[in-house]
Amino acid sequence: MSDVQGQFALITGAATGIGEAIAARLAAAGATVCIADIDGAAAESAAARIGGSAQWLALDVSDSGAATQAVEALLKKNGALQILVNNAGLAGKAAPIWEQSDADWRKVMAVNIDGPFYLCRAVLPEMRSRGYGRIVNIASVAGKEGNPNMVAYSASKAALIGLTKSIAKEVAAEGICVNAVSPAVVHTRILDQLTPAQVDYMVQRIPMKRTGRPEEIAAVVHFLAGPDCSFVTGQCYDVSGGRSTY
Repeated sequence: MSDVQGQFALITGAATGIGEAIAARLAAAGATVCIADIDGAAAESAAARIGGSAQWLALDVSDSGAATQAVEALLKKNGALQILVNNAGLAGKAAPIWEQSDADWRKVMAVNIDGPFYLCRAVLPEMRSRGYGRIVNIASVAGKEGNPNMVAYSASKAALIGLTKSIAKEVAAEGICVNAVSPAVVHTRILDQLTPAQVDYMVQRIPMKRTGRPEEIAAVVHFLAGPDCSFVTGQCYDVSGGRSTY
């Protein structure tokens, strides 16, 4: 687990759940990690749990200016940024489309797709100048199949997969690999935003008949964030307990 030794990684939405598991895994593999989260106190606590050289940052990824300023500050402090993991996300209101307001739609889109756009745009000039970089976007099986009563979430994750594939082709010859990971339902606090019926709907479609664990997602991200991922780009890796087979 030394393949990211000496590298700097920014992970959004990393104060809890999948993001924290990713940060912990990359830190254990030798990276200096920055835990970015809209909840600064929670980000600070997560950095303390991980220990070592872990850094933290209060960041609203839906704020374009804040995203750009955060990347600039981190580059000034750390000198380079080799790994970006766009993990921050919202499930949104659990309701059919005719009960969703403009605000419900925009809130989810602002975090789930605008945020990754802003951060990818901010980090790529530095990665291109060095001829190396790894970007991993945390999408969802919902972005491939669509979940009922989760129209904004499903659409935003489909958009994130498209964003991943497009950017990957733009920088494919520059030593930068851009990939997505699409988990099925994972046991994290985001499930608190859903009804028991929604959670059951998702679990029943998983052949393994269980939710995933954050550590299982982090293991796949670890590969995609490292130098061994040198001929893999523009891909969407499903971590779904068998739900997705295409």
